[in-house]
Amino acid sequence: MQFDILTIFPKIFNSYFNESIIKRAQKNKLIKIQIHDIRHFAADKHKMVDDRPYGGGSGMVLKVEPIYKCLKSIKKKKQSKIILLTPKGKNFKQPIAKNLAKLNQLILVCGHYEGFDERIRKFVDEEISVGNYILTGGEIPAMIIVDAVTRLLPGALGDKNSAKEETFSKEENYIEYPHYTRPENFKAMKVPKVLLSGDHAKIAKWRQKHTRKRRSA
Repeated sequence: MQFDILTIFPKIFNSYFNESIIKRAQKNKLIKIQIHDIRHFAADKHKMVDDRPYGGGSGMVLKVEPIYKCLKSIKKKKQSKIILLTPKGKNFKQPIAKNLAKLNQLILVCGHYEGFDERIRKFVDEEISVGNYILTGGEIPAMIIVDAVTRLLPGALGDKNSAKEETFSKEENYIEYPHYTRPENFKAMKVPKVLLSGDHAKIAKWRQKHTRKRRSA
């Protein structure tokens, strides 16, 4: 899977993409992440990628031309999708992540400032929001999508069954059963005896029961 991310703040991604599962997935060549600085495609000498909105109003609006040129510079693979990260998009959920994980390439366009020139929407395949709130830019949503999709790729997680049992993995409102580890007793809070029994059938039944309780709450 290849991720191409269009942004005006490329350094934001340096730390997150060099840690944990994302770092390992890159090392094992399960994913490739390319960061594209939109400023490199600005026409003027000052590398301006935003301007005041026509008709007046507060804030600055990202220009269509540098984003269009940046998109055109990216070599598209078969089964690729261009996604605009915007509060106006559909909410990102696990079923969407599963569908995106079937592709060969995701091209993520990060917004910033007041928003996009409306004409940018003509050059994307889909619009996604990571929640009903406003962020400074699309960089954090891009990290969320890369992380969620990468976890679903074969070989990305150490245990092949991990992704199958995680919260939201079976259905949208599925909440995973509780987890415990050492010590067995912490401040009089004890691990349920069934998890210490070694009886896998009873453990599976307990987990199923507690998954149902949390899901219906």
